Amino acid sequence: MGKSREPFISLALYHAFKWSVVSPMLYTYFQGKVYDAQNVPKTGSVVIVSNHASNYDPPIVSVCVGRPVAYMAKEELFKIPILRTAIKLYGAYPVSRGSADRAAIRSALEYLENGWAVGVFLQGTRTPDGRITDPKRGAALLAAKAKVPLLPVCLWGSEKIEVKGSAIPHAVPVTVRIGKLIDAPNSTNKEELEAITQQCTTAINDLHLLGR
Repeated sequence: MGKSREPFISLALYHAFKWSVVSPMLYTYFQGKVYDAQNVPKTGSVVIVSNHASNYDPPIVSVCVGRPVAYMAKEELFKIPILRTAIKLYGAYPVSRGSADRAAIRSALEYLENGWAVGVFLQGTRTPDGRITDPKRGAALLAAKAKVPLLPVCLWGSEKIEVKGSAIPHAVPVTVRIGKLIDAPNSTNKEELEAITQQCTTAINDLHLLGR
């Protein structure tokens, strides 16, 4: 089954959920600020790379870039009711933690072949302060294979959303900054993938330094 742009009913549900739940939560509950949204290509395939500090990051990024983003979402997220609804509507597909999930990679490439934005957390797992310290080459590899650009996105403040022992997200200020497109690697050569990955890392961490 292809990953062509969502049929009307799915897109309608996506927009309904976006405007009724996710957008109000971001802009009111989290006092969300978004900078440089004009850097997002409105159509066409793109790999969106970001830092990661909260389970709420996927729907927040999708709202901020103004289009659905298909994420390799860890299996655990599909067990959280509100997040399960959000990420499924936003095109997410599960990936097993700690495994080279070839099916997930194939899914990502299929989404890209059909004009989607695919989201990848550059470090793979959440970091305590939102900064990237150990980036992985997966996003660059996807971009190289699909021959599509990468878009660096930085979330600031989301590491404080989830409070241990509480199922209710903490009302903290969240800022999202969108960087400039980075051209796809010309090959899957390890050195080139590493160079592009470091370029994405620097872009995101520099945006993080700008703070609120």
